[in-house]
Formats: sequence, C-alpha cells, structure tokens
Amino acid sequence: MKLHKYKNYEEYRKVQEAGNIQKIKCQWAQENEIKSLANYIKKQLPNAKFGICHGTRRGNEQKWFREALGIDVIGTEISKTATDFPHTIQWDFHEVKPEWVNNVDFIYSNTFDHSFDPPNCLDRWMSCIKKQDGFCIIEWTKTGHGDRWSNELDPFGASLEELEQLIKIKYAIKEKIPFIKKGEKAVHFVVEHLQKTK
Repeated sequence: MKLHKYKNYEEYRKVQEAGNIQKIKCQWAQENEIKSLANYIKKQLPNAKFGICHGTRRGNEQKWFREALGIDVIGTEISKTATDFPHTIQWDFHEVKPEWVNNVDFIYSNTFDHSFDPPNCLDRWMSCIKKQDGFCIIEWTKTGHGDRWSNELDPFGASLEELEQLIKIKYAIKEKIPFIKKGEKAVHFVVEHLQKTK
C-alpha cells in the first residue's frame, strides 16, 4: 500500500485539477460496466431514488446511471471543468454536503486512488449511505489502482487484498463483483454498513 504525500491541500487540489484538464477527453469508466452495475442496483435497491458518482471528469458515469435507473444521479469533480457537464458539481469528494448524510442509496467511484486520505474518504462516503440498505461501489484494477501506480496524480495505491483489509476495518463487503477491464481481471467492491438499521 502506498500513499503519495503532498506539501499541503493546495498542492493536492492544483495537481488534481491540472490532471483533470489534461485528461478531459479520456474516459476510464465504460458504458457496459455502468449498465451492468445499474442492473445490480435495480435488483438490490428497487426503491432507490438518489445516487452519487465521485470523480466523474466528463460526467458519463452519472449520465449512464440516470438513463439505466431513471433516478437522480449526480457526479462530483474537483476541477472547475465540472460545470461544463450535466448533473455535475464542482466538489472535493473528501467533503460531505449535510443533505447527503444517510440519504444516498448508492455511491459509485473508480477514483478512490485519487484520495489523499483513504480511510477518512471512505468514512465520508459511507456517512452518506443509507444505513438500512444502501452501499458504496468502489472499483479496483491492478494497473489502475495497484500500489505500483501510486503517484502525484493518483496518490493512493493498494493491492486487492490491502484494499479489502482497509474496507473491513469499519465496514462490510456485501459482494465483490468481478469483471474484465482492458483485458485484465478487475473487481467492484460493494461496501455496506456493518450494522444496518431498519
């Protein structure tokens, strides 16, 4: 497990925004992946009303979820480019809006590796997830999220086992959904609260 250290928060934000602008035409998430997850969400959360996608760059993740689920799904992006894309707000995903707390059916992200403080980040995301039946979906790929790839832009890197251990410190893994991404085995961790409320 590796974590790049920044001089301060300003450096982190500057690096993330520059990286976003440089990669603005790139698309990591694939429509077939999102549609498959949407089908999973439909089965697990038939009454879902609201979802958040963190770190969405061009906003396609929430677009595809909205089309497949027919519910309100927004995206967050730290860069000022956020407002160029529908249903996207400029927002640091380490922060939480009060109205999100215990009010989000699902959170999806393939950008957990962009966190400068992964345990705190996960706590923040999970604080938003409905305690009775919601969950957080975190993508892991070896070449996208492994510790070899920890750097200034993608500060957090961990093996599959290390990420699983980190999650299990405070939360439960409802499922590990395997899929193939760019020819390699990958996993979507479905994370839920240890103790659900009714």
